[in-house]
Amino acid sequence: MQKNNPRTINAWCMYDWANSVHSLVIVSSIFPVYFSATALTESGSDMIDFLGFTVKNSVLFSYSVSASFLIVALLIPFCTAIADYTGRKKFFMKLFCYLGAASCTLLFFFTRETLTISVFVFMLSLIGWSGSIVFYNSFLPEIATEDNFDRYSARGFSLGYLGSVLLLLTNLTMVLFPEKYGITDKSLPARISFLTVGVWWVLFAQIPFKYLPSNTFNKKPAGQWLFNGFRKLRKVLGQLQYQSNLRRYLLAFFVFNMGVQTVMYVATIFGANELKLPAQSLIVTVLLIQLVGIVGSYFFSFLSSKLGNIYALMIGVTVWIGICTGAYFITEASEFYILAACVGMVMGGIQSLSRATYSKLIPDDTADTASYFSFYDVTEKTSLVMGTLVYGLVEQLTGSMRNSVLALLLIFVVGLALLSRIPSQKVYHFRLDATNN
Repeated sequence: MQKNNPRTINAWCMYDWANSVHSLVIVSSIFPVYFSATALTESGSDMIDFLGFTVKNSVLFSYSVSASFLIVALLIPFCTAIADYTGRKKFFMKLFCYLGAASCTLLFFFTRETLTISVFVFMLSLIGWSGSIVFYNSFLPEIATEDNFDRYSARGFSLGYLGSVLLLLTNLTMVLFPEKYGITDKSLPARISFLTVGVWWVLFAQIPFKYLPSNTFNKKPAGQWLFNGFRKLRKVLGQLQYQSNLRRYLLAFFVFNMGVQTVMYVATIFGANELKLPAQSLIVTVLLIQLVGIVGSYFFSFLSSKLGNIYALMIGVTVWIGICTGAYFITEASEFYILAACVGMVMGGIQSLSRATYSKLIPDDTADTASYFSFYDVTEKTSLVMGTLVYGLVEQLTGSMRNSVLALLLIFVVGLALLSRIPSQKVYHFRLDATNN
């Protein structure tokens, strides 16, 4: 198929617009605040009973995220291998999309009485969201040329930030001014927000589903597709052994992404529990992060064009080290807002650039893009599992989220050291070397 087709590229970017509302509303803003306020005992204690265990609500939130992405890390490689063998990549993308969106709508029924089942529904929403992303990401090398990876990746993330901000603003009016909507139940605005995420996600996902190619390489599977899919995965794993820079990058990405993803999932909980910020302030803060993130995505795309992807990533990780240092010492709301702006600048930029860098490192002529991206996704999700586990465990052992922040700081330092081992020139200049080593 023709690459860099504007209609196809714009449709691909629209999936970021469609699914990013989950990241913002469910992961980062309204749901964590609602979870903190709802996952309490009748006496108001945050030490709650879950499946016979007594656990702090913030620790339960962190562990549920970890468990979700552990499941994804185990499941996705087999799904991507089958998708590559059968040419049904878009089918799997739809499957996970609809699972995630349906789970978001079911969170409308999340109350104190339905806590246990709602935690599992929340986990299903995470599985659906992250599962669809790996297939979405794997389309980039098929629809664009390498010199456009950074730019198109940044465009997708920017559209995602913009779309999620629009929905959050709508939901925020309900949360802040429920009387304007004739709402008297205090929990209803948040629960309606969860419902709108599912509807938004499914509605706008129809655009990429319509225009993205269904079977780019015209694959015609025969025989036992399940076992042949596993053989495909083993083949790609074997190819990775001969790509030294790709292996180095995956290791560095595994480490620094532990910190990036953990901050994304626990920042709101940190503000609520450690700084005692009101719900409205936390949601507005997350909104600020999204708006600044639009600028950050394009800034890091520009930075990579001037310095190369690896240097740009190293600058981003260095900023993260500064953010963690500041987070350990902050005590005032104003300081939290300043850090939030810094997080917004590097959050979208480093995620967008990480995806584009990996796209440049995989072989040009491969037809197994979903399988290759499954390794990227497994690396991302496993690092998130490890990051949230470390964060939750340190808090559980020490009783302080600030000590967890120190752990994240050390993680970023190690990630920076690993990035420095990768050739610093522009990625597409050493790509041939990577495939020949």
